Amino acid sequence: MAQVDPKDVSIILPCRDEAQALETLLPRLRAAVPDAELLVVDDGSSDASVAVCEAHQVLCLRHRYGKGNGAAVKTGARAARGRILVFMDADGQHDPDDIPRLLALLETGYDMVVGARGSASQASAARGMANRIYNRLASYMTGQPIPDLTSGFRAVRANRFLEFLYLLPNHFSYPTTITMAFFRAGYHVAYLPIAAGPRIGKSHIRPLQDGVRFLLIIFKIGTLYSPLKIFAPVAVLHFLLGVGYWIYTYATTQRLSIMTIFMMTTGVLIFLIGLVSEQITQLMYRPAGSDTRYSDSES
Repeated sequence: MAQVDPKDVSIILPCRDEAQALETLLPRLRAAVPDAELLVVDDGSSDASVAVCEAHQVLCLRHRYGKGNGAAVKTGARAARGRILVFMDADGQHDPDDIPRLLALLETGYDMVVGARGSASQASAARGMANRIYNRLASYMTGQPIPDLTSGFRAVRANRFLEFLYLLPNHFSYPTTITMAFFRAGYHVAYLPIAAGPRIGKSHIRPLQDGVRFLLIIFKIGTLYSPLKIFAPVAVLHFLLGVGYWIYTYATTQRLSIMTIFMMTTGVLIFLIGLVSEQITQLMYRPAGSDTRYSDSES
């Protein structure tokens, strides 16, 4: 496997009101990976984020208004020239010195390497608990262990990433979508343990609203790629409830109730809907390389 040339690397930082963090982060990035392309995507900031980028001579792509973190990621991915994309938060949580470690692991043949935060790096106990729930749900959907589903720090091959650009949401959470899409496509994903520090400034994540959105994204991607993983357990539950209720009514009244028939029939219908959804998924799934800048022979 050829070694990654730093000149083939583009570092993309989605940013919204992160002037304070950028003041220290940008020089550290230049020192850690001096030859890499550095792109800041400003998502309608109201502070001096753009001015800080100009002062450090860093290219800043601007959204005229706030579109969301995912939209900023997509803007950066489309504009990047590198064959390797590194995404990281602009709030100072991620250590630029971890970038060479991500790239070194990517060199060994992976398509994406994700910086996985430990429990000590979670912003709060509630966030840590929520992330553990997301990780387990996503691991079940994909059939692969996922230690950190929502990490925004990752290195990925550009041609692979761009295959799924049309799937990424404009808001939170693009890491959830791209991780599950890579596993579904059969690409190689690795996790590298990292330590994330406290963010500089105020978080833009709204725990309740964005937490519900994360769960919806997981289920939407799950139904898009592995519908039976969702439909089958629900179908079995309905059918078993129907059987259990039939046993109860037969033991007490020696009859077959309408509710029993309804629950058992519903279970069968849910399973059949999941089966049809699985077939539709196979038909609609885009072949690898159908929407990329580079062919596999160039990777």
